[in-house]
Amino acid sequence: MEQDNQTWVHEFILLGLSSDWDTQVSLFVLFLLMYLVTVLGNFLIIALIRLDSRLHTPMYFFLTNLSLVDASYATSIVPQLLAHFLATHKAIPFLSCAAQLFFSLGLGGIEFLLLAVMAYDRYVAVCDPLRYSVIMHAGLCTRLVITSWVSGSINSLVHTAITFQLPMCTNKYIDHISCEILAVVRLACVDISSNEIVIMVSSIVLLMTPFFLVLLSYIQIISTILKIQSTEGRRKAFHTCASHLTVVTLCYGTTIFTYIQPHSSPSVLQEKLISLFYAVLMPMLNPMIYSLRNKEVKGAWQKLLGKFSVFTSKLTS
Repeated sequence: MEQDNQTWVHEFILLGLSSDWDTQVSLFVLFLLMYLVTVLGNFLIIALIRLDSRLHTPMYFFLTNLSLVDASYATSIVPQLLAHFLATHKAIPFLSCAAQLFFSLGLGGIEFLLLAVMAYDRYVAVCDPLRYSVIMHAGLCTRLVITSWVSGSINSLVHTAITFQLPMCTNKYIDHISCEILAVVRLACVDISSNEIVIMVSSIVLLMTPFFLVLLSYIQIISTILKIQSTEGRRKAFHTCASHLTVVTLCYGTTIFTYIQPHSSPSVLQEKLISLFYAVLMPMLNPMIYSLRNKEVKGAWQKLLGKFSVFTSKLTS
């Protein structure tokens, strides 16, 4: 009975970013505004793509899924983070912690896979434009998206099951902003070397494999663009990839810079900052990047705003 009491933890305490009340209130206001912008921006992108027939293409089908993933990923972490900024007892129940880890880990993996799928889409668009509609047909696009969602979810389910069957003993303080997998695994009162190996292998498969596929795609894309004779042709070809390349650079670049360091593993503070980057900043920036740097999206916005302006003028006349 004593062993059972030590093994089962009913709740965890998240130490978060700061214990200073004024700092927590300031962070609450900042992250609340960023979260609202994130949710609004991503769902506006989804609605815009659905409403404008000119955006019913493979690229924007993938972007719809990416926006849904971004909004969902932020929702899996930020509301709990906001609640804890104003709470005196910063506890999260065992099952809620497991659910948060499952959704955040799964959605993060899905995003990396979707970025690789979008890189392949851009590769076909630039390197084989005459056969683009034949290669990127609706059936293939649907299968690629389903594969991304299923692969990310299965990976997350396995990790969640392995992590939460570990005996946590009486250690329930998580030095993180959320139930992040490495932070939870460190609470175990048994040898976790096998868990760390599984996490490392999974990271290679789900992070580095898509990264190398993206890298290979862009090597081919750049090689093709450099062969284009006219400056205008090169500019137009590069413009089709600019938004996706910006997102890929931010997403993969930050992860590799943080975790692939020869001298040491990331500190706890670095892990918290990278989690904030992916939960708060990236989901907010993605719709802005695709709106500001994409001529088709800007045109769709202008068309939609024009219709709205005509509609409101009829109501007021």
